[in-house]
This record gives sequence, C-alpha cells and structure tokens, in this order.
Amino acid sequence: MGFPLVTGKGELTTIHLPTFPIYSNIVSPHFETVPPAPDPFATKKKPMFKPGPKLLEYLARYDRAFKLPVNYSRLTEWQETMPLFDDNGEDTLWRTLIYRPEVMQRLNKHLTSIYMLLKTEGDDSVGDHLFVDRIDYCTFGNSNPFRIRIVNSYNDNQDYYYIKKLDASRIFGLEIEHLLSPNRMHYYVSDDVLIEEHVVGIPGDQFIDNWMNEPHFKRIRLAKELVKFNERCFVRLLGDMRSYNYVLDMTPDFEEVQIKIRAMDFDQQCYSGRLNFYRPQFFKENNQLVQFCMEQLNIPSAMQYQREEQATIYRRIMAIRSRVNDLIECIKDQQVSSPEKVIELREGLANHYENDAFLKCESMGGLLDESLIQIRDNLLRVKQKRASSFEF
Repeated sequence: MGFPLVTGKGELTTIHLPTFPIYSNIVSPHFETVPPAPDPFATKKKPMFKPGPKLLEYLARYDRAFKLPVNYSRLTEWQETMPLFDDNGEDTLWRTLIYRPEVMQRLNKHLTSIYMLLKTEGDDSVGDHLFVDRIDYCTFGNSNPFRIRIVNSYNDNQDYYYIKKLDASRIFGLEIEHLLSPNRMHYYVSDDVLIEEHVVGIPGDQFIDNWMNEPHFKRIRLAKELVKFNERCFVRLLGDMRSYNYVLDMTPDFEEVQIKIRAMDFDQQCYSGRLNFYRPQFFKENNQLVQFCMEQLNIPSAMQYQREEQATIYRRIMAIRSRVNDLIECIKDQQVSSPEKVIELREGLANHYENDAFLKCESMGGLLDESLIQIRDNLLRVKQKRASSFEF
C-alpha cells in the first residue's frame, strides 16, 4: 500500500505502508497458537515532564496560567466508582465517580467557575443556572483525565471539559495546535493541573466504522483533509495519531458537507524518535482511510494539498512570528524526550529531507524549529522562481 508524499527537496516519492499480517486462530497439530502480529508502533506509557521556568513564564505572558480553585488530588477523593457504558452497552473504560454530598457541593461551585473561565473569561454572573451533572475518570492513557459534564438547568444543554495532570509535552502540543492549525485551543494551567475544553467531533475509529460510506459528504473533500492532516502532524511533530486520537468535524455547507480533522490527544508532541510515528498514514488503525485516499486522489492532487497545508502553516507563522519564536525557545529549553530519541529522530529527518542541518540539533525543540524552516525554505524557493518569471 503506498501513499504519495513530497520530500524536503520538492521531489515526489511514494511511501509504502508496512503490512500487518492477520493470523487465524487455527491451532496447529502441536496445539500451538500462532502468536499475534507485533505492532511496530506499540508504545509504553510516556513519562510526564514538569514544565520548566521558561515555559511557565511563557504561559503567564500569554494568559494561560491562573490560580484555580481545584487541584488534581482533590478530585481523587471520591467515595465510589461505577463503569460508564455507551448507548450500545459497551464499556467506555471511563468510570463515573460518586462523592460525598458535602464534597460534591463544593466541587460543583468550583468546577462550574472553571467552566466559565474557559467559556466567558471567568464571568460568573451568567452561570448561576449551570451545574456539574457528572464527573468521569479515565484510567488509561498518560494524563489520567477527569471529564466534567456541565449542564444548563434551563434547557438541559450539556458540555464537557477535562482536568488532567500537568505535562509539558501536552502543553506544547496544545499551544502548537492553537498557533499553527486551523483550530483554536482553549486551555489553562494551574499548579498541578491542565484544564482543557472538549474537542467536538466524531472520533476517527467511530467514523471509520459508521460513517465511511455516508452519502451526504463529498469523498474527495474527505481525502483532501486526510492528506492535509497527515502533513500537518508530520511538520509539527505530533505523534500517535491513531484513529481514536483525532475527530472529524462535519459542517453542512450551502451545497455539500465540509469535513475537518482535528487532533484531540497531544501527549506525543515531540517525544518519539521514530520518524513514521509522526505520520498518521503509517498506523494500521488508519489503513482504511489511507486506502480511501489512494482510491480518491491522484498524485498531482495529493501534492497540491500538501503544498496548500505547508503554505497555510507558513502564513500562520509569519502572522505571529514573535510568539512562535518564543514557543520554540521554550521547547528547546524544556526536556520533552530522551537524548536517544532526539538522535534517532534527527537522523530520520536528515534522511527524509536530505538535509544535514537536522544532525546539528540537540533537542526536540531544535528539530521542530528545523522542520518549520524546511517549509519556509521551500516556499522561498517558489517565491524566487515566481519573481524571476516576471522579469523582462
């Protein structure tokens, strides 16, 4: 299975996906079951990285840091838990928490005030009718999040937000998404917690199972967004975009349905040393979408959409150059991975772009900086070529 990509030098190449053999459950005459195929992208739980002084200063400067009335440990003081099932009776792996009444009363006040900070910059005067309907806890993943469900008592409208353990990698992922993607991310940090708003959309795995053959959207538009999403993740070094770590947002347009793809998990920002870990196309969970793209797009169209995404990222950087530079310096100063992974990734990027400048990078922040420089240099070459074509 292949997928067209443009190299760092602007040349076209076809990347072939790894094959994932499917083993049957047939037992051999010796009663030995064939072992399952190993996942080349299997990950261990990523360590949490405490934000350093430079990152904390950045967060304060750009209004991301506040003193909040709830810390992480306070939410762990539940009395009982119960499993949470979806509409089909399947276990969601979330646990609904039950607190003592007096504890829940205080939490209700403080958690609704945090919600108003996310939505109205803290104007509590319009939130008296809101209450905390449910608090769920997730035991898998890196951040062990609490999910807070807020309900409007007048009309039963509900919304969510998350309280997670503080982690520098995730903060960088959220901030890069906010600055360099089409999506704005509202989040705050305080002491030991990270507050995130809910990312609305259909999780990718559910989309593959239930929406792939939906006739109400144009298939070419979906393929286009998949190519752009793949390119965006690779350029900004966001890893582990398996189908359950991003959502698809569908918006009816005056003629057809528009589709946008948004990341919703940022734990693996600038962490892994494996080059293909930053390209969603290489995860077996996304194979159906990759095959879909190959059926819908030819090579020139895929190249066009890649270049469009690169140009869009470049324009965003130029519009807020100072803030992006501040963020890059924070990542260079902050540990978000191990030296071994930095060495592995810089060699992979140097080979991919055929550019030894990556080999001089000593941190993940340096590699991200050089990755963004590749976009700038590619577009500057295009601009110079375009300018020369108008000379008389």
